[in-house]
Amino acid sequence: MLIGQFVRQAEAVGAECRLVQDRREAVERIVSLLREEGVADEPGRLAVWACDGFLTESERDELARRFPALHFEVTRDAAARALIGVSEMDWGAAETGTLLSDSSAVARRLVSTLPPIHAALLYADRIVADMAAALGRLDARKCAFVAAITGPSRTADIERVLTIGVHGPRRLLILIIQNREAGEAQP
Repeated sequence: MLIGQFVRQAEAVGAECRLVQDRREAVERIVSLLREEGVADEPGRLAVWACDGFLTESERDELARRFPALHFEVTRDAAARALIGVSEMDWGAAETGTLLSDSSAVARRLVSTLPPIHAALLYADRIVADMAAALGRLDARKCAFVAAITGPSRTADIERVLTIGVHGPRRLLILIIQNREAGEAQP
């Protein structure tokens, strides 16, 4: 029930949601996205991935071999020149379709704000009812920066003319991973 509500709310504000069975399928979807968007080793065509243990070392090596323009060492310069940023989200709030991320690590902030396309990975068991529940699960003692992401970047001028993607990603793709155990990365 929470997954359905999260998807409806996220899509209502312009996010794209895709349900995937497991972590492996999520990686396959990211690979498809990299291909579809033509990730290449040139400015504006790179991809950056703030990898927090989502991938195994061998998966990272294989992806880096297949996509030389995919960077796992995220710098401000690489993120600014990237077309796609990939990051794992900590929580989702079903009531608003909002993603929450402990973005104390600068790499997480860079990949979710600078590239025009943000691919967010969210485990279904991390979707809770509302913002209060999601914020209550973050450890305030360890979390120096919380990012709350609701749809692609939107802004409006004084005449209320809405523009997408001016101050952040113009496209938000959320991959909701339904089964945490199947295909879980092993250290």
